[in-house]
Amino acid sequence: MINTRTQHEHMTNTREGVDVSIVVPLMNEEDSIVALYNEIAAMIDQQTLAYEVIFVDDGSSDQTIPRLSDATADDGRVSIVQFTKNFGQTAAMAAGFAYANGSVIVPMDGDGQNDPADIPRLVAKLGEGDGWDIVSGWRKDRKDKMMSRRLPSIIANRLVKQMTWTTEIHDFGCSLKAYRSDVLEDVRLYGEMHRFLPAICKWRGARITEEVVNHRARTAGVSKYGLKRTIKVLLDLLTVKFMGDYLAKPIYFFGKLAMGFMVIAFLALGLAVINKFGILTEDGDPVNLNRSVFLLFAMMTGLISVMMLMMGVLSELMSRIYHESQDRRPYKVRRVLSSEDRADPPSPVGRVSPQKEKAS
Repeated sequence: MINTRTQHEHMTNTREGVDVSIVVPLMNEEDSIVALYNEIAAMIDQQTLAYEVIFVDDGSSDQTIPRLSDATADDGRVSIVQFTKNFGQTAAMAAGFAYANGSVIVPMDGDGQNDPADIPRLVAKLGEGDGWDIVSGWRKDRKDKMMSRRLPSIIANRLVKQMTWTTEIHDFGCSLKAYRSDVLEDVRLYGEMHRFLPAICKWRGARITEEVVNHRARTAGVSKYGLKRTIKVLLDLLTVKFMGDYLAKPIYFFGKLAMGFMVIAFLALGLAVINKFGILTEDGDPVNLNRSVFLLFAMMTGLISVMMLMMGVLSELMSRIYHESQDRRPYKVRRVLSSEDRADPPSPVGRVSPQKEKAS
């Protein structure tokens, strides 16, 4: 379990006045990392906002870190977080979020396929209209192999949209997104769940939009991900679906299962009784209840129904312990408007002061 923001108080390399934090997970990108850093630095030099860049090395075994260290030695905007071993892209992204100091956090891939020139557009779009909490990148013209990368991604994106009701997003697999740091404060990541971050944040009330971004063909190194990751993503999707719909009331989930098994049990029992009178039997002969397979099946499904109910009760207790032990509220406040605030139009994205939130 990785808390993406609460580790922040333990970090020592904090910077004051940072507007945007760019988080770049890396693993064995020695041939492309220097070019990527140069692109990011050139983009930052043209901006008026204060940027920082956090590279997270996910256990590279090549020259990625030595080359990156040499290239960024004189750049005070850059931090490098190096893992002791390979923990996965989700862990690397969560560590970058924990070290980030900006009010906006922008993760991106370290293979050079994301274009740093798109970052200012994503950040600017956060302030459009009433303000967005997340702007997700959409690789509309994706430069990847069809069978090994694009086709599985198309299927996965449609499945995720249907199961999480996050219809605003076409491309969940695109790492390039802009988040307001507020929406990540109490988000925890597991497994391969970084791709489901918009859905997780939406369930907490985040406002999401999408922006088409440039996607470039890989020019160096090899992809670290392929079809073997599909099973993990599907299992994580089931977890995210459960957490989004039933985390606060898990007994609803297990209760539905229990009712389904109970209906099956009564149907099987009815068939057993009908067979006892010779109805629906092969030769018209009655079947005693003690020899009826339907009666045994009814008993089995009835017991499963009771077990589902008991699991629901236990899950309810665990859910309450989970929320109360972390002092985690079942709601998230966007802002509190006093009478003075209502006199003037509120800002697109208001921050709630600790005093006001406590008073509420």
